[in-house]
Amino acid sequence: ELGCAAAGNPPPRVTCAKLGDSRDIPAATPNATRTEPGDGRDPTRATANVTRAHAGTYQCRATNAHGSAVRNVTVAVEYGPAGVTVRALPSANVTRGSGFTVDCGAEAVPAPTFTWALPAAANLRLASDNRSVTVTAATTANRGVYTCTASNRHGRRAGSVVVRVDESWLVVLVALGALGAVTALGLAVAGGYYLKTTACKKGEYNVRDAEGSSEAACLHRHRDNRGDIFGIQLTQP
Repeated sequence: ELGCAAAGNPPPRVTCAKLGDSRDIPAATPNATRTEPGDGRDPTRATANVTRAHAGTYQCRATNAHGSAVRNVTVAVEYGPAGVTVRALPSANVTRGSGFTVDCGAEAVPAPTFTWALPAAANLRLASDNRSVTVTAATTANRGVYTCTASNRHGRRAGSVVVRVDESWLVVLVALGALGAVTALGLAVAGGYYLKTTACKKGEYNVRDAEGSSEAACLHRHRDNRGDIFGIQLTQP
């Protein structure tokens, strides 16, 4: 309830309004009525169901032929925690070895206190106001559900987030290592085959024997200042 009264001669006209509202009567009390000029009182403002919208500053104004006077009163509406948010920053999907923070927020009057239920680990640190948890060099011990509970004398509310620690980079490293080993083995086999089938064929050949050999598909010859040069293409390894 909010009532205003004033004294004056002649008796003043008294009105009350919530600042920021264009009407002369508070938005929280739509059924209230103004007093008639000259009775010096504004009827008590009452509402059965208080909401957060009723919070604010109300101004009572008394006016008569000789001037006016005002009086402000600020109304605070208390309520239990609402809109609890729990966020993992920069992400709830964490790479092993990196750091992250889990932040908790809630709207409440009076201001709430925060408590946590989270995976037990040695590499985490709570902020001084308990609103956040910071983890450095994340391991598998840091994965799981992080639950924050906001409380004040009007109630409590909780929120949660699931943090996952991604170890896929280890799998990638193992796969790359295995691929490297297979590649190295393949190169070794290919190199041996090359040496056996090609490099070992290099050397001196009897041209006439090569002409009649099943290993010579074709022969060509050209001359230069050194004499006759024969080219031999082998068809078998």
